[in-house]
Amino acid sequence: TEKYFFQSDITQKGYEKKRSKLLGAYLPHPPGLEASMAHERRPLMAPSASRYHRRRSSGTRDERYRSDVHTEAVQAALAKHKERKMAVPMPSKRRSLVVQTSMDAYTPPDTSSGSEEEGGQGEGTPTSSQGSISMEHWITRAIHQGSTTSSSSSSTQSGGSGAAGRLADVLAQTHVENHSAPPDVTTYTSEHPVQVERPQVSTVPRTTPKYGNAELMETGDGVPVSSRVSAKIQQLVNTLKQPRRPPLREFFVDDFEELLEVQQPDPNQPRPEGSQMVAIRGEPLGVVTNWPPSLEAALQRWGTISPKAPCLTTMDTNGKPLYVLTYGKLWSRSIKVAYNILHKLGTKQEPMVRPGDRVALVFPNNDPAAFMVAFYGCLLAEVVPVPIEVPLTRKDAGSQQIGFLLGSCGVTVALTSDACHKGLPKGPTGEIPQFKGWPKLLWFVTESKHLSKPPRDWFPHIKDANNDTAYIEYKTCKDGSVLGVTVTRIALLTHCQALTQSCGYTEAEIIVNVLDFKKDVGLWHGILTSVMNMMHVISIPYSLMKVNPLSWIQKVCQYKAKVACVKSRDMHWALVAHRDQRDVNLSSLRMLVVADGSNPWSISSCDAFLNVFQSKGLRPEVICPCASSAEALTVAIRRPTDDSNQPPGRGVLSMQGLSYGVIRVDSEERLSVLTVQDVGTVMPGALMCVVKPEGVPQLCRTDEIGELCVCSIATGMSYYGLSGMTKNTFEVFPMTSSGAPISEYPFTRTGLLGFIGPGGLVFVSGKMDGLMVVSGRRHNADDIVATALAVEPMKFVYRGRIAVFSVTVLHDERIVVVAEQRPDSTEEDSFQWMSRVLQAIDSIHNVGVFCLALVPANTLPKTPLGGIHLSETKQLFLEGSLHPCNVLMCPHTCVTNLPKPRQKQPEIGPASVMVGNLVSGKRIAQASGRDLGQIEDNDQARKFLFLSEVLQWRAQTTPDHVLFTLLSSRGTVLSSLTCLQLHKRAEKIAAMLMERGHLQDGDHVALVYPPGIDLIAAFYGCLYAGCVPITVRPPHPQNIATTLPTVKMIVEVSRSACVMTSQVICKLLKSKEASAAVDVRSWPPVLDTDDLPKKKPPQLYKPSNPDTLAYLDFSVSTTGMLAGVKMSHTATSAFCRSIKLQCELYPSREVAICLDPYCGLGFVLWCLCSVYSGHQSILIPPSELEVNPALWLLAVSQFRVRDTFCSYSVMELCTKGLGLQTESLKSRGLDLSRVRTCVVVAEERPRIALTQSFSKLFKDLGLHPRAVSTSFGCRVNLAICLQGTSGPDPTTVFVDMRALRHDRVRLVERGSPHSLPLMESGKILPGVRIIIANPETKGPLGDSHLGEIWVHCGHNGSGYFTVYGDEALQSDHFNSHLSFGDTQTVWARTGYLGFLRRTELTDASGERHDALYVVGALDEAMELRGMRYHPIDIETSVIRTHKSIMECAVFPWTNLLVVVVELEGSEQEALDLVPLVTNAVLEEHYLIVGVVVVVDIGVIPINSRGEKQRMHLRDGFLADQLDPIYVAYNM
Repeated sequence: TEKYFFQSDITQKGYEKKRSKLLGAYLPHPPGLEASMAHERRPLMAPSASRYHRRRSSGTRDERYRSDVHTEAVQAALAKHKERKMAVPMPSKRRSLVVQTSMDAYTPPDTSSGSEEEGGQGEGTPTSSQGSISMEHWITRAIHQGSTTSSSSSSTQSGGSGAAGRLADVLAQTHVENHSAPPDVTTYTSEHPVQVERPQVSTVPRTTPKYGNAELMETGDGVPVSSRVSAKIQQLVNTLKQPRRPPLREFFVDDFEELLEVQQPDPNQPRPEGSQMVAIRGEPLGVVTNWPPSLEAALQRWGTISPKAPCLTTMDTNGKPLYVLTYGKLWSRSIKVAYNILHKLGTKQEPMVRPGDRVALVFPNNDPAAFMVAFYGCLLAEVVPVPIEVPLTRKDAGSQQIGFLLGSCGVTVALTSDACHKGLPKGPTGEIPQFKGWPKLLWFVTESKHLSKPPRDWFPHIKDANNDTAYIEYKTCKDGSVLGVTVTRIALLTHCQALTQSCGYTEAEIIVNVLDFKKDVGLWHGILTSVMNMMHVISIPYSLMKVNPLSWIQKVCQYKAKVACVKSRDMHWALVAHRDQRDVNLSSLRMLVVADGSNPWSISSCDAFLNVFQSKGLRPEVICPCASSAEALTVAIRRPTDDSNQPPGRGVLSMQGLSYGVIRVDSEERLSVLTVQDVGTVMPGALMCVVKPEGVPQLCRTDEIGELCVCSIATGMSYYGLSGMTKNTFEVFPMTSSGAPISEYPFTRTGLLGFIGPGGLVFVSGKMDGLMVVSGRRHNADDIVATALAVEPMKFVYRGRIAVFSVTVLHDERIVVVAEQRPDSTEEDSFQWMSRVLQAIDSIHNVGVFCLALVPANTLPKTPLGGIHLSETKQLFLEGSLHPCNVLMCPHTCVTNLPKPRQKQPEIGPASVMVGNLVSGKRIAQASGRDLGQIEDNDQARKFLFLSEVLQWRAQTTPDHVLFTLLSSRGTVLSSLTCLQLHKRAEKIAAMLMERGHLQDGDHVALVYPPGIDLIAAFYGCLYAGCVPITVRPPHPQNIATTLPTVKMIVEVSRSACVMTSQVICKLLKSKEASAAVDVRSWPPVLDTDDLPKKKPPQLYKPSNPDTLAYLDFSVSTTGMLAGVKMSHTATSAFCRSIKLQCELYPSREVAICLDPYCGLGFVLWCLCSVYSGHQSILIPPSELEVNPALWLLAVSQFRVRDTFCSYSVMELCTKGLGLQTESLKSRGLDLSRVRTCVVVAEERPRIALTQSFSKLFKDLGLHPRAVSTSFGCRVNLAICLQGTSGPDPTTVFVDMRALRHDRVRLVERGSPHSLPLMESGKILPGVRIIIANPETKGPLGDSHLGEIWVHCGHNGSGYFTVYGDEALQSDHFNSHLSFGDTQTVWARTGYLGFLRRTELTDASGERHDALYVVGALDEAMELRGMRYHPIDIETSVIRTHKSIMECAVFPWTNLLVVVVELEGSEQEALDLVPLVTNAVLEEHYLIVGVVVVVDIGVIPINSRGEKQRMHLRDGFLADQLDPIYVAYNM
């Protein structure tokens, strides 16, 4: 629920008190306090049980990612921020999205996460009842921080009014000159809530959003603002004004002149100063005489001489020994498996598996014995095992990539256990389905009882170790792909020998293994080295650890084990659970191998573990962290010494230094440091060096971080089947600064970052895979995770269920943090946590987080062992299917490499431009249609000055000729009018106007009719009576409240003396609903034309002057301006004649019209053209297409129409509604092959994508692709261009979108980057002259230059009809003069940007053809960063980003870009769109989106021409009337 936190009710005194309480923990204490604090700190080891349970309930801590120092650092950093008061507006979310679930509905996530390996940083959920680890820090913190409130909370403690005032100031400074005279609909909001025109096109009557409320507050330029939204936006604007990172200087060039700033190296950044390092050699590998010559030989030896010796003990989930595998059993069963693999699969002639082939090993984690038998069976059969995880479902995270690995290795057989085979998913007939991306496999169960006994004389061939591949270990890369690392038999043996030597393994030692035995440290110690030394492994399955985290410690005690192999997670879990264990004794341990010891954050687990268990016999020197990687096997391991005096190596490194790859021991600034522990020394027999991570493998200096490289027999050999990658990883020749290689032998890159410290100790600071390079500085994902977790995580997110990765946006990596949120945390809590994480990461790492997302518990993809599957998470994020429940994006703070904002150059004067064009031989951009004077046509209608006379003449000469036919939704003829019928009806209406309306000539009459024939009759009736008609769209009966005010307003603004309408609408206007919406009493007289008088008027009115008003054309422009344009009789006749000539219209022609008949060219075609030219108009009301989408096309086909006109809305409806029905329409005989011209009537840039998909879709039905074109008209001239019958087809050019932003036209090839297709808007009509002028200087421009389209023509409107009569602006629109050149001609300014281009084509008169390209309306264009953007371009990019975005509209607010998207699909997808939209606009337009608003389908208002009403949308957004699903404020 929405509490917005800037309306805080805390008093100043209360605030101070709260603040001192909060900061108490960080401020220096007076000496008296020290004692009391020390006193409170004392009960460290045995705090009372109650406190334990209390801490426990908040979830367990993950020691691995915690260091007290770090946590304190984070808290201190946040305290600093509190001083600075960061203001982050909280996103608004619809109620239905905030699901407050009960805790029971959720189980906490199964395990843990972070790394790709086994559940990295565990969110342990041990069921033991003990509490959580309590270190002094947490206790002191619990004491001091009763409540930690967010630093980002109440930043603006004002209500709305202050915000509105501030807003007014902002708007006052950024006042935009509106170059348009008509009354602004939006300024009427307080008295008349004006509604948006919108077609009733969609299957359900869309209720138009209710914008415009009486309680709006007015500000600046008539933008209504409501306190809530705008205060948030204002807060965002203010936050963004805060100083940013230092300005950057240099540029790098991106494709052409586009300049992106590139991060300059900081002059003060630390640089490495040490000497060049030298490679470090490990101790020699001392081969002991009785070491076996191969691992199989060792197995043979122990299996025959000590068959009873235990090899492996497995545990059940109760911790009871389940099974003991002896060396004898292992030997005999392995032989059996080897025999069966080689001889019982396939046929004798064609065995399925031959020595050297690869087979998959698929065994569950609780069955190490079966795995071990199968693994050694493969070694004995000389077959290469590829151990992989058990696929649980067909769609496991990452399972497909494993399938690709198996496919590339040519695996056809999978060995598995009985239980596992039963548990695999089965198809309907019981067969195991093929998993996605997997090859076809034969599943082979290796249990002894299923196998045939080998014959007496069969025996495996046991060789000495050689260079054949022994096994393949899979490895998941950063991008999610899975590679197979091949390990040879000699490498396998040498590695076992090196481990035996460095760990001091001896025969029959007992080792407890908690690790995954299929790969890595678990495999090397628990399956391989153990057999070489005849050791006894106690294997603890993961499932047992989940039930009893202490199980491994109990087994160490029970078996007096000498060695244990664990991860820091296991140590952490033991800490959490060890309370109720009295008799723990760890003195038998001589070595505790910490497998993930190379993760710098493991040090805190090691310390805490030692701290607690030292009293239970654990010796400090026993803890042995090791570093390993799939490629280099064991890289280094700390040796178990007997000398407890030698302390392990520690390094406290500056994070700042690390980010530049430099080692600086940090002393003074303890806020951002990384403490690393050594992982021992180089392995016996190996050589190690450190090389630069990128580029040539050059040796690092001694104080530089680089990638560790190892030269040894005991490393991987290759990535199976990938020679190129193998070369770059396994065959590296490090070189000195002079370029000389340091060794003739190749090194292997380990994938670990670190350095070699004093005494040859190896330190690891991170992994190459977790490396993120943000503007030249390196950050490690693990470090970022640790910082995020140090921010009071317990309440809001699951520890360890957190993923950090980078995505590339605008040529740099950007950091993304995704965490799982607890189901019981509130919106405010989570948001507060998010803003604090941002601050902490900013303070400690000096890097911005691009996106922070919280997802519901248990929804991140898991690896088989419960960790988070990073690459899969990243994939979901990028494709928009992560479904977060909270998102915070910070592009404003992170993106520092945007191109510099464009500085406007002083304008070059119009004279210089013209001279420049003449000098360079460019012609001035002007063009015209055919000259009306030159055309000799036998046009009878030309004799008459007035349309009313044309009608009378037709009624006399061709009384029975049908002019109009109206179709019903079923396609039948509803009614039709002949010349005489129309004349007679018009006479009766004229009589009624004179008698009942008592109107004078020149009075205005509003015609409120549905599209049809009554409208036409009423129009001519007005002309006959000498009145001026105004056509008005009737109110929508289902939506009176929002549509009626617009009707009322037009009636008032047009000063109509009376309203003529039908009986139905007449009742509607007087209904109860109507009186609720408007003041019914103030209507002028309403005449109902359904019952007409029988008599005709005494005489018909004949105007005296053709320049008087014929009619008024009212419409709402896309910017929300309601404008009435005056059309004189001269202009009306000229208009009809121009269209007649362009489209070659004669009485014998039929034209189908599917347009709204209320304004512009739609009205002229519907009501006027037939009377002038005599052709028959087939009228199809667009609203009927909702019922029957095929109506228009069927009519076109049935009446064999050659010319048809429609709107974009109609075309879109046909494209979407009939897309799948073309076949059935064809069978119904739909044939469009006769169509010569299909014109979309529009006042905007042609929508190429729509016209092209329409053409493609209906090509099968005979539609000629060249038939479809668009027209162009605007307020000052209702039709400037219209594709006629003659003349060349419309051409398309591609322009560079980036040049367009600078008002330049740069033609490029199709398909080049940043290209934008523009289609010519039809042909210029006869009698029309066009010129392109600079909108500021009014000077003429050259060919192919972008400027405002000006038009001179006989059918221009003669001015705006407004209440205000704002003459200055009005004359500018209709009577402009060029400032240079031909200054005499009177031009009308269209308000649209475009350019003329002379083409190679010839037009009808044989001249070269000039094409006009419309780019967009000046009113709609947005000035951002000094450049001009057209909303449609940004919207196109946004709509492409996600399948669920149905529609999009953008508008600027102050200097922020607001993007509104309509979501089709579940509300859960709403937050996925925020990062996608932000990224797309950044990448394609170099703009940062300020606010992303996700709304339901149908919220973006559209007018009758199908154009988006962006300004109405803006007003609705600011007045908080959109009921958005989600609003994200980008920081």
